[in-house]
Amino acid sequence: MRTYRAAAHPLRRAGLVAMVAVLGALAAHSAAADGTPVPSFGGTPIIPGNLLVATSTYQDDPNIVAGVTQLPPGCGSSTDPCGTAVASGDYPYVFSNDQVDGFFGVTSPITLLELTPWGQQIGSIRVPSEAGGVVTSFSSKSELALNLSTDGREVSFVGYAAAPDSTDVSNGSTPGDVDPTDGDGSTHYRVVATLGQDGKLTYTETNAYSGDNGRAAIVNDAAGVIYAAGNAGNGSNPEPQGVVTGAGAQLIQPSNVPEAAQAPGQPVPVGSFNVSQLGDPLDKSAKDDNFRGMTVSANVLYYTKGSGGNGVDTVYFVDTSGSACPDGSGLPAVGASLPTTSTLSFDANEGTSTKKPDPGLVPQNMCILKGFPTALASGATDSSDYPFGIWFANPDTLYVADEGAGDNTYSTTSDTYTAAAASTTAGLQKWVYNATAGEWQLAYTLQKGLNLGQPYTVPDYPTGDNSATGLPWAPATAGLRNITGQVNPGGTVTIWAETSTVSGGGDQGADPNKLVAITDRLEATSLPTEEGFETVRPAINATVYRGVSFTPGTSPTPGHQPLPPFPFPTDGVLPTPTGRS
Repeated sequence: MRTYRAAAHPLRRAGLVAMVAVLGALAAHSAAADGTPVPSFGGTPIIPGNLLVATSTYQDDPNIVAGVTQLPPGCGSSTDPCGTAVASGDYPYVFSNDQVDGFFGVTSPITLLELTPWGQQIGSIRVPSEAGGVVTSFSSKSELALNLSTDGREVSFVGYAAAPDSTDVSNGSTPGDVDPTDGDGSTHYRVVATLGQDGKLTYTETNAYSGDNGRAAIVNDAAGVIYAAGNAGNGSNPEPQGVVTGAGAQLIQPSNVPEAAQAPGQPVPVGSFNVSQLGDPLDKSAKDDNFRGMTVSANVLYYTKGSGGNGVDTVYFVDTSGSACPDGSGLPAVGASLPTTSTLSFDANEGTSTKKPDPGLVPQNMCILKGFPTALASGATDSSDYPFGIWFANPDTLYVADEGAGDNTYSTTSDTYTAAAASTTAGLQKWVYNATAGEWQLAYTLQKGLNLGQPYTVPDYPTGDNSATGLPWAPATAGLRNITGQVNPGGTVTIWAETSTVSGGGDQGADPNKLVAITDRLEATSLPTEEGFETVRPAINATVYRGVSFTPGTSPTPGHQPLPPFPFPTDGVLPTPTGRS
């Protein structure tokens, strides 16, 4: 383990010595030089103030054989014809099966890495993936967001009650809300996993997100409920009631019994938005609630939408006052409270058509945060916003990760994914509240150091072109997905983020990506030219980074992190700890 020379500071030296002693005691669990995860530390309590990163490493699936295996599982009906696998179960070639199976994905185990803020691995937790545990769908890029609970005691994420190497789980139904028109015949509960500071995991199964995936969860400790984000529906219109009520923003009751003893009831929606609130015609109401990022700030529950052809790709909040945004866009009411019960009900037809009903939820109780985009996603282009993770540095400063459009247009002349390289919206957007205008305004977008659209090399990953796509295997950063941050002494903030990618790999969600970080001047309202992203964890073959948060036991208040802030030590001097305030 590398040893740093502590900067002299008489008031903080004792705390630093204690921290170094802890790091020394855990040195046996440090990462290999190439960043490869090391074995679990076996239940050792987690250190507050460190980073927690959700990862998954693909394990080759011997059950998928090119020219033999029929996809998707359970296919063969007139409405669900079979396709023959074009690639066997080896990474990354297996994801060429997207060509014959539009639902294609393979479940894989989850590993949580505990890192210092500058990227040194302290340990890891291998999340149980056998019966009674939870897995992720490897190529589903929107999964495994990590979020501290409202009092910081726990961190939560969402996966599936399924075995590793299961095919097409993410588009299958949940057992309590089977959609007979869903071409993916698998049925599996979605699972909210919650990690305490003692390193122990608890699991809560849910019937929400039938036909798609749960993406994020936050525990409201005081109210004893879980808020969740995700999408639902993979069948024909009109969608069944359980699919509609199980989409988007959910309110889940945590369970304290093993998964085998759980009997999840029907989903309970906590929020819903409809484009008709903006005066636009109805599209597909349940798909307007296709959420992925989420956070809680000042007793307000926020969500983002950044994918799909319905609704609006933007930032939302749940309006518990009922009066914050009569025209679909507004600001949270002063003194707003977090929701603890649902006020929503199923409406079999929100429109007037009798030929094609449009089921949804009423009343709509979500609003677009005033100043953020209100244009319909149906007209989105490469220059549109695609928001993902969000983090409030203070009540007037909001950082929004934008993953980019995912356009993998490539130029052999410049060896660049040109659409990604040309994006002005992808990266880390800084939004500032303008009290005079009464709305949020985009200050600037941080991109320096991300090298958007420029292919990078991953050790042991294929080189050259993918014969299935005719494009390079090499991925390039296209933007950012999930984020977390802290407020540092001296008027700066540090934000950690996972990168999104473009490539010719067949499924860009399976690309090896990176964990990066940047320090920004909090008061800046024009782009500081000197600021740039640094790589905290490099891309690793067959491994993806999905979520990032601070470890359980860390205060959720932005300035209350006990370990040193970014940047990395470049001169052998460890930054002095900030301490708890």
